[in-house]
Amino acid sequence: FRFRNMSWSGAQTQEDFMKNDMVIVVNSDDKVIDAANKYVTHQWTNLRDPINMLHRAFSVFLFNSKNELLLQQRASSKITFPDVWTNTCCSHPLHCEAELDASSSQIGVKRAAVRKLEHELGIKSGSIPPENFKYLTRMHYKAPYVPQGKEDEEPEWGEHEIDYILFVKADVEVNANPDEVRDYKYVTPEELKTMMHPDSGLLWSPWFRKIVDKFFADWVQDVDATIQTDKFVDPDTIHRL
Repeated sequence: FRFRNMSWSGAQTQEDFMKNDMVIVVNSDDKVIDAANKYVTHQWTNLRDPINMLHRAFSVFLFNSKNELLLQQRASSKITFPDVWTNTCCSHPLHCEAELDASSSQIGVKRAAVRKLEHELGIKSGSIPPENFKYLTRMHYKAPYVPQGKEDEEPEWGEHEIDYILFVKADVEVNANPDEVRDYKYVTPEELKTMMHPDSGLLWSPWFRKIVDKFFADWVQDVDATIQTDKFVDPDTIHRL
């Protein structure tokens, strides 16, 4: 993948990704207005009024043949939301032709998902074609990253994203990248409910919590129907959560 005058490589430090990955800056209607690196687009001072920098993201929910969801725990070295549990893969399409392509039900975002599944979880790019992802809808949210014990301090980092939600079903071989993923686990909906109970002591990403609270129960009632039909497809709505 090429964007601007750079080639994307997974062999970078977290700091390098923040400086080099050029994400897609959009307005509140998800119209592309610019490109900026992850460092700029995740600094909390840039996410508040009047700057309010907003960018595209995606969230992948990968289910195996038992309809168990693959979760990941983000690595401790992550600059934003380290050590939190979340859905299979969460990242950003880049400001390049291949990942800006909105044809075929947002094929560009799906290409980005393939790229990051291989980078974070070692899922070979050929094992899930981009066309197999089901694009369901978009969510607009904002969340500061507040480390434990620093609740009274001004946040340094955060998220302000229009998040494209993708479902896919595949049995895959996982070889997690320790720079990205601390742990991973397949869970049933009931096991997920237990893990997300406050008594578990586990930390969860804000975007995953919002998706679970708003959509998850309906979508996982019949995973095959969600992926194989358009029952829950809503590409025109941007849910403000």
